[in-house]
Amino acid sequence: MMNSDLLDSVLLQTDFPQLELYASGKVRDVYRLDDDRLLFVATDRISAFDYVLATGIPHKGKVLTQISLFWFDFLRDVVPNHLITADVERYPASLLKHADQLRGRSMLVTRADMVPVECVVRGYISGSAWKEYKATGAVCGIRLPAGLKESDRLPEPIFTPATKATSGHDENIQFAEMTRIVGPELSNQLRDVSLNIYTKAAEYARQKGIIIADTKFEFGRTAKGLTLADEVLTPDSSRFWPADKYQSGRAQSSFDKQYVRDYLEEIRWNKQPPAPSLPAEVARRTSEKYLEAYRQLTGRDLDV
Repeated sequence: MMNSDLLDSVLLQTDFPQLELYASGKVRDVYRLDDDRLLFVATDRISAFDYVLATGIPHKGKVLTQISLFWFDFLRDVVPNHLITADVERYPASLLKHADQLRGRSMLVTRADMVPVECVVRGYISGSAWKEYKATGAVCGIRLPAGLKESDRLPEPIFTPATKATSGHDENIQFAEMTRIVGPELSNQLRDVSLNIYTKAAEYARQKGIIIADTKFEFGRTAKGLTLADEVLTPDSSRFWPADKYQSGRAQSSFDKQYVRDYLEEIRWNKQPPAPSLPAEVARRTSEKYLEAYRQLTGRDLDV
């Protein structure tokens, strides 16, 4: 069992009173340093069924940050990214007193003018795409071959954009709707770079025993042009499946919130607030899944 000291060490809230809180999501808190720079801090919060739970997952924020840093470096020849540094010693002097809290789970990034569309790429059919396919034979207006089973690999990856939601689930849209929102030229550029990123990353991950079934990217504009931002190819923004357990025709085990969702279904939570706490064992097993995803992708143990 995970001891209580470890559970007590999770970071659920951040507090840097000298900084302006620019945005706060289900996991990340974003602070404004100046007109050009933001501080991203990944907490250990975890959400399920659109609610943040009362219990955090040890090391989760560090895993998400370090996986994103790995992919930013891996993909640097494909697309620019917003990272300035994740080395706390290079942060502004005013932040150094918070070094222990920031180390490993934060990034100093360039502020970007964000594109108001999620760029989703699917290499396998699962989740909302599977439900839509069963009902219509298509996903986001893209007609797919008949007879696909749940979790089947698609003939080729597809780009299925979504609108960003401030709460609840993002809404899948057709490519034509994306062109109406951001214009045809940018839409084509985002589709092409998203597919290129997914293809390169999925091929690498497959060699490491992980299937990236689908993922979502966020982009913005900076002085570098179109820039990859936020988190990248993490277990929170993607479906990571263990390749050695993959079997078409059913839902797959995963490297993310599976134990959390299973527990919440087991206790018959009505998916309304207040969100429940998690037993230490569920938090421990979930933490181990995140750590294993990092280990398999990078070949290293996370320094926790």
